[in-house]
Amino acid sequence: MRYPLEETAEKHERIVRVASELFRERGFDDVTVAEVMKAGGLTHGAFYSHFPSKEALMAAAVEYGMEATLAGIKKNSATATTRAAYLNRYLSTKHRDNPAQGCTMSALSGDIRNEPEVQHTFSTELKAILEAMGGNRGDAIFTTAAMVGAMVLARAGDDDSLSKEILSEVRKRLTPKSQA
Repeated sequence: MRYPLEETAEKHERIVRVASELFRERGFDDVTVAEVMKAGGLTHGAFYSHFPSKEALMAAAVEYGMEATLAGIKKNSATATTRAAYLNRYLSTKHRDNPAQGCTMSALSGDIRNEPEVQHTFSTELKAILEAMGGNRGDAIFTTAAMVGAMVLARAGDDDSLSKEILSEVRKRLTPKSQA
């Protein structure tokens, strides 16, 4: 049965959105195509009319998630106040505890390194994020690495106090003195 293009596009976007959330929550290996399709309210059989492989879906999900990050950076980079607010939201326990709604880079970097098909998408999106941050490219790289690294470390351990300390210390060091 053929569906109207608009309906097909909506289903495709839904699959990508759901996959992005599930992958960020559990990683690539712990999410099956069948789970993604079920969570999206579609049958498993419909998957291959949208994607040639799980790896193609993973790349689309990474692109989707990183495009959301890019939009957030563009929206919040206008002033020191909005940048500081973005930094506070990113380096928060709410973000730490909700990877499915958070940053793709901090949730999936470990998975992406093992997926050559996804690495190109990641690199392309990371370059766009760094460019959108403006200013000195080295500062953009440092800030991104510090934020993502802090979130990875904050999520990895079982010591909540240490996790909060990591987020707090990185937030203090990245917040401009005038905003502290």
